[in-house]
Amino acid sequence: MNNTPIKKGTLLTMAASILAITSPVVAGEKLKIFILAGQSNMVGHANSHTLATLYHSDDARDKRLRQLVFKKGSGLSGKALEEQLTQAGKIDELTGGISNDKIKAMSEGAGKTALEAEVKKLKDAHEAYKEKVISSCVVSDRVYINSIADGNRKAGKLGVGYGGGDKKLGPEFGFGLSIAEKTDGPILLIKTSWGGKSINYDFRPPSADDYELNEKQKSGDKVEEIRKNAGLNWRMMNEAIREVLANLKDNHPAYDSDAGHEMAGFVWFQGFNDQFSDEFRNNYRDMMVHFIKDVRKEYDTPEMPFVIGVLGTNRTRESVDKNAVSVAQREAAKAPEFKDNVLSVESYKDYSLFSHEIYSKGWPKHYHEWDTVGSDRPYHYLGSGAFFARLGDSFATAMAELMAKQ
Repeated sequence: MNNTPIKKGTLLTMAASILAITSPVVAGEKLKIFILAGQSNMVGHANSHTLATLYHSDDARDKRLRQLVFKKGSGLSGKALEEQLTQAGKIDELTGGISNDKIKAMSEGAGKTALEAEVKKLKDAHEAYKEKVISSCVVSDRVYINSIADGNRKAGKLGVGYGGGDKKLGPEFGFGLSIAEKTDGPILLIKTSWGGKSINYDFRPPSADDYELNEKQKSGDKVEEIRKNAGLNWRMMNEAIREVLANLKDNHPAYDSDAGHEMAGFVWFQGFNDQFSDEFRNNYRDMMVHFIKDVRKEYDTPEMPFVIGVLGTNRTRESVDKNAVSVAQREAAKAPEFKDNVLSVESYKDYSLFSHEIYSKGWPKHYHEWDTVGSDRPYHYLGSGAFFARLGDSFATAMAELMAKQ
């Protein structure tokens, strides 16, 4: 056996070699930038603890996603989820649900005091469970994000909390972690999203014709303001993106100015607000085509991979097929000029049917059960973290398919 001591410099060299082999980011690699944009369901209104709903399923994909979004040794499990649902059901049984009717109806006295103490203990355990799930979520050392999610604006390592609040998430979390499995090098997500916006007006792309005011708007006193604000979110989106592009080192520490960056892809998830006007519905396909072409022109990437999330809040294929906006999104993706560089993704396929099952029991009376698996209304896909993890993964799968064709 050779007992010759290893010099300090040799140890450092060996450590550097090992690091180069195991590190997912190697010096000299281009920074891949993905833009995510849209309205409230890109903002993301899922409380992060609802990601644990993934444990309800034995589906192979959900098992993979659990490994992707949660730290090893988290202690989370399907059993823990079921136990929490049982405890949550007990809270609802004792209280009457969100209204607390049963306790309010009781006369003051020892019985009420004892029940309130029991309920507090159960509620504290419920909150502790939620915090445990959130603290168990992965934080990426490789994927960074600069995000506008309505008023929640921040940047840093990708984790939960880049949705519509510090504990919320949208599709960015699943997308970023999944695309990192499918591509090499450092990754930066730029997310720009605002709730309640249409593509026909708010995100109206510049190559489309000027916005035509309806009769009600023409007869009002805000004609000039309406005309001025047409396309406002298109402009805000690009201003935000340009600001990040001008400060890439600040937004990803692995950015190498010599290697540069590439605009690797764009994910669009929007459409809800365009459902309520014949003009907006009928124009959606053309607006989407203009939007894609204008984005590519803006960033000088003629064939930038582009993924469209098809509106799927109607939950079933039959209902989604009847939605003119959803149909228009599919048609835009299939435009001949977008062959092999645009794909649509069906969001209804990733819907959390389990969350919907509990929601349908009557969420006010079953509030704490519901709070375990969901956090918002059907138009926000029930605020299901499981849904958004699945959808982000679906977006990443489509994006990787397009990138492979470049």
